[in-house]
Amino acid sequence: MTDEEKKIIIDEDWKREAERDRKVAAAKEAQEKKEKKVEGTRKGRGALPRGDLAGLISMLTTQALFALGLIQVKGEEDREPDLELARYNIDMLETIEQKTKGNLTPEEQQLLKDTLSDLRMGYVNIANQLASPQ
Repeated sequence: MTDEEKKIIIDEDWKREAERDRKVAAAKEAQEKKEKKVEGTRKGRGALPRGDLAGLISMLTTQALFALGLIQVKGEEDREPDLELARYNIDMLETIEQKTKGNLTPEEQQLLKDTLSDLRMGYVNIANQLASPQ
């Protein structure tokens, strides 16, 4: 075999190897792009909604309802209401109401007003239940 024939074989081998490396890199890149699209989501959950005021109100409301014992985690034993934690979450919503006064849409303003009213009534009911002898 001459040097020229060896070069041809080496060149052809190198081309095949380079092509294979390119295909592997392209497949890896495609997989990484696919994973980035799914990043931050959990299986079966899907993407999280856009953050907005209604979502923040909902999050704090859920925490207050949980603290009041009005929401239970399935499979966990019942808990005593935590009035201090419930009050904290209600206070956070009141702070949002005060700090955003004049900057909310009518729908956002009504949502916050109704939510605070319902939570305050729930708080008073639970506090009265705890205070009265059973």
